Amino acid sequence: MEGEYTYIGHDDEVFDDEWYFVGEDDEEEDQNNNDKDNNGGGFGSLFPNIDRDSSVTCLVRCSRSDYDALSAVNRSFRALIKSGELYPLRRMKGIAEHWVCFSCSLGEEWDVFDPESRSWRQLPPMGSNEIFMCADKESLGVGTDLLVVGREMFSPVIYRYSVVTDAWSSARPMTETRWLFGSASLGEIGIVAGGCNAVGDIVNTAELYNSDTGSWTPLPRMNRARKMCSAVFMDGKFYVVGGLGPSAGRKNNRLLTCGEEYDLEAGTWRVIPYMSPLSNIGNRGRTIESGAPPLIAVVDEQLYAADHRSMVLKKYEKGTGEWVSIGWLPRSTCSVNGWGMAFRACGKRLIVISGPRTNTGTGLIEINAWAPSDGPRVKWTLLGRKFSNNFVYNCAIMGC
Repeated sequence: MEGEYTYIGHDDEVFDDEWYFVGEDDEEEDQNNNDKDNNGGGFGSLFPNIDRDSSVTCLVRCSRSDYDALSAVNRSFRALIKSGELYPLRRMKGIAEHWVCFSCSLGEEWDVFDPESRSWRQLPPMGSNEIFMCADKESLGVGTDLLVVGREMFSPVIYRYSVVTDAWSSARPMTETRWLFGSASLGEIGIVAGGCNAVGDIVNTAELYNSDTGSWTPLPRMNRARKMCSAVFMDGKFYVVGGLGPSAGRKNNRLLTCGEEYDLEAGTWRVIPYMSPLSNIGNRGRTIESGAPPLIAVVDEQLYAADHRSMVLKKYEKGTGEWVSIGWLPRSTCSVNGWGMAFRACGKRLIVISGPRTNTGTGLIEINAWAPSDGPRVKWTLLGRKFSNNFVYNCAIMGC
């Protein structure tokens, strides 16, 4: 049996000092403790003289970064945190902390940055094979899940990292195979739209992922088939923006400057003309197919775009449907036609992840942030940096 003895000592009188063995047998004992909780047993109270519901309410407001330390207090705390019970309660109370998850390699390495504590950590290895590592991948943070979509040989595969278990596992496949799709999340749900199917055809299908159940549900079809598009949630609705559509008789795909709005309550799509910021073309009608999908993000129900060609930050005016320049991107922003950088909403902040390169190939990955609530002047703040010889390949925000 593997494990070690851990001493938990406290200066106050709230907790009793105790020694306990952390090892394989804890799994069975944690389950027994959960059974006692459900049956009103001795572990039902987490704090002395405080009922369990009040105790849980206190823990819900603790920072997620403190959960590892809280798990070491006693077995009841550990069982509660490992159960995942706190996350739905946090969501109900509107409590969420946002972590930036990104990969700067084709392999299994995923870094996590906490903007509040400005601390770094690395996720466990995915355990994927070489084919998956070398294939194109899409990523999406939904609730307590980080989904990484790719392929192994000729079949699609989705790896799922869970904040609750701090481990990777295989997720259920989508109802339809797709790559190069747009995606966005809101709470425990995420929507993927468009992309290419298994034979390379551009599709107009969409589906919804629920992180609580791990299931996929087909949605009504969009009005336009599109790939290499971007997506956001805004005002409680899902928007897919830009991308490339099929074009009969042409060698290249057709640029789509429109967006589409999906009303989750009505289950209907509506086309919105010229919603794309057009950041990846020189003229309307001339497509640069190697360009990245539109770099868009929503903060406080306002849509923004990072124009990598002019290095300008833009804001979408809902009333007029126009894009207005409001400031510059961080000076260190570096990309290849939009690839290699990330532009995301992280809570109340807009963040840009990129970094300068040198002639030797070495460089830094920098995370810069600006909160629109700080005022109309765009002023970026450097939150963190790390050495990296590669660009940003994938990036997702986890808010839970």
